[in-house]
This record gives sequence, C-alpha cells and structure tokens, in this order.
Amino acid sequence: MSPQTGVGPARPDRMHAVSDESRAVVDLVLDYTRRRALYEDIPLDVPASPEELAQVASGSITPGGLGAERALALFGDVLAPTCLSTDHPGYLSFIPSAPSKAATAFDLVVSASSIYGGSWLEGAGAVFAENEVLAWLAGELGLPETAGGVFVQGGTIGNLSALVAARDAARRARRERGLPDPARWVVVCSAESHSSVASAAAVMDVDWVGIEPDDDGRLHGHAVEDALTAHGDAVFAVVATAGTTNFGIVDDLAGIAAVTRAAGVWLHVDGAYGLAGALVPAMRPAYAGIEHADSLIVDPHKWLFAPFDACALLYRDPQVARRAHTQHAEYLDALTESPDTNPSDLAIQLTRRARGLPLWFSLATYGTNEYRAAISYGIELARRVADEVAARPELSLVRRPQLSVVVFRRDGWSAADYEAWSARLLADQKAFVVPSSHRGEPVLRIAIVNPLTTFELIRDVLDSLDSQ
Repeated sequence: MSPQTGVGPARPDRMHAVSDESRAVVDLVLDYTRRRALYEDIPLDVPASPEELAQVASGSITPGGLGAERALALFGDVLAPTCLSTDHPGYLSFIPSAPSKAATAFDLVVSASSIYGGSWLEGAGAVFAENEVLAWLAGELGLPETAGGVFVQGGTIGNLSALVAARDAARRARRERGLPDPARWVVVCSAESHSSVASAAAVMDVDWVGIEPDDDGRLHGHAVEDALTAHGDAVFAVVATAGTTNFGIVDDLAGIAAVTRAAGVWLHVDGAYGLAGALVPAMRPAYAGIEHADSLIVDPHKWLFAPFDACALLYRDPQVARRAHTQHAEYLDALTESPDTNPSDLAIQLTRRARGLPLWFSLATYGTNEYRAAISYGIELARRVADEVAARPELSLVRRPQLSVVVFRRDGWSAADYEAWSARLLADQKAFVVPSSHRGEPVLRIAIVNPLTTFELIRDVLDSLDSQ
C-alpha cells in the first residue's frame, strides 16, 4: 500500500489485458500473417548490411513504444524484405524449408496457446500428439515399439543430446564392470559428417575421429571397424549419416550397424536432412540398417515440411536417455518423482516449446501419403536435373544424386566466377544458389525440398550459367 495514497501500485497490464488496443494488435498481426501465409508469389528478397539497416531501422525500441501499426509496418516494409524466404521455390541453397500451409497456420495456435511442452504434467495433450508423430516415425524406420524421443530445436541439439546419452551409457557400463573411464573418450564418424558432430565433441570435451569415406562418398563398415580397432573401448559412439548435407549421400548403415553391434558400441544416425527419404518405399533399400540405430535424428523443418525449428530425436531405449538427461532440483520434484516420461528428460534442454505440434497437425490434416509423394517429387526432380546437367557440354556432374541434392561444376569457372554469378542471380530475384566446394574445388550445389520448385525454374538457372 502506498503510504501517501492508501492504494496499491498501478497494475502495468497494457501488454496483457484484453482491451481495444490488444484486439487491434492481434487483428493487425493476424491479417499480416494470413496474407504472408497465402502468398502465391513468394518474394525471394535480398539481404542488407548492418550499416544499411542501421540507417533505416534504428530507434524502434523507445520508452513509450511505436504502437503496433508502426512496428508492423517497420517489419513488413523494412526488415522482412532483407530476410531471404526459405520457402521460395528458387531458394536452392543449403537445405531449404518449405512448411505446409497447415503446419504454418498451426504454428500460430502453438504460440497463442502458451503451452509448456517440457513435461507431461503441464502439456499432456501436446506431448501425446508429439508422441504420436514420433511413434509413426519410429515404426517407419523399423525401431521397436518401445522407442521414443522428443522434438528439440534442431539437429545440432539433437546430435549433442544423443551423444551425451551415448557417453553416459558407456560410462555406466564401464562402472558396472569396475573399469575407469578412458583418458579420452572418442566419437567416430565420417569426415563428411555434419559440422554439428565435431561441435558436439568439442562441447563434450571428447575426441572426434573423422574417417575419409570411400570413393562412393559413403562411410562403410570396414572403415568403422578399423577405427574401433585403432581406438579400442575409448569409442563410446559411432555417428553415421543418412543424407550428407553437401551431397545427400546415405552411409552404409547396414555395414556400420553390423560392426557397432558386434563391438557393443552405440550407433547414432544423423538424418537431419536425408532420413525423410526413407518414407519413400522405393528408397527403403538405401536405408537398410537404420533399424539397428540406438538413436537418430531427422529435422521436420527440412524435408518434412514443418516450420523452423524442429528436430525429431528418437532413442531405441528412451530410459537410457532419461538417466542421462533428467534434471534434479527441489522445485522439479513434482516432475522427476512422477512415473511419466517428460520430454525434458530426453535431451539437454529443460524449457521447450511444443515444437512438434505443427508437424502433427499437418500430418493429421493431409495424411502420410501426401508426405511420401512430396518427398518423392524432390528425389525425382533431382534426377531429372542431373540428366539435364549431364546433357549440357559446359556443365559436368560431380556425382549422381542419391536424394535431392545435385552437385555440378561449370567447366572453366573459378570461385570468383561462381560468386559473381550467384550474386547476379539473387539480384535479379531468379533464385538463391550459393557456391559450395568439394575437395578444394569450387562447385555449384542445388538442394531441392520445396514441391513448388519446378524443372522449368531450375532449367532457367542452368541457362543463366551458359549466358554469363
């Protein structure tokens, strides 16, 4: 109580109370969101330098606020046009993202519902729906019915969480046998593995051993066996890749699994981009052996048409992950003493958004057959593009595509030539294709994820290489 007025402090509820102002804010944002989600001609847009943005967008944070209309205009007219649209059909660099309309729309519901997705107690319905998706993925990949997992932020967090669980399992196994930890733990993977594997090793302070793949670009069982022999029982995990980022190549999962099972070493499969290809029946043979994985990841925000950011992390035995990741504190007793497995028990993050719900809604809306068809389209289009590249005398393939990534070269071009061409292509708003490299050679790389990407669009991109 104020000694002067006899009343309590004024309640600062302008941001939270349902008022005419709050209704206007929500209406403005929902109207903008609806228009953006339903764009038929998605803008590719272009980036801006920090200096350029500082000149036109500084000063937006003020004591009194700009008001929703001005703030939204600043975003829509100034900031958004400097953010590349990863759902544009011509966004062909890195790994694009092309969320379905249902997933994009439902992402709003997730935000508006203010769901905490870290525990069963607080988010039972959301966790149940997420688990439905995880169970479907596990079944498609041949994992046992007891498999389970969690949706985390992205492949980097997924790989790190899986490797933490793997090391914990190895450490517990050694202690049960009365053995000390090795001087340095070792994780074995392909030299073509995603950079997040090396990053996870650095965070965990373990050694990372990268094996050069065979001439086919794949890590094979014999190479893993040699590494295990060289490093002994210091190896706590082997990481195989189901769809490398640069080429979209699936490692010899069956051969690697045979070696890790015989040695009793944890097998983790990084399928952030490419594991979605296993949902296409014709591609299943390429993923033989995935059913033996102890853990795996696949990113729905890549080839499963969900919005950023979502990674499905699956464990063969979720209880192993629970022992490694459950956080203990007095204020968490209500959660940790419950028999329910909480999503936060299975990865390194405690606070989490229910980021699997947009994928659940999209799958429930369209059905799994639509997903298989959309993924298959990308694979078939990549093969058609590869044929077109091979037919052009000035272009040559680096390797035939296995999934939906096509890597090729413009004969006689230097890195500077590629960069200048890429900049012109983006400036003309035709497409976004940045150069890559392979074994020190500059190359071009087209990654196809979006079902709205057409052969005609990519053919125009190839034509521009001939006209430079």
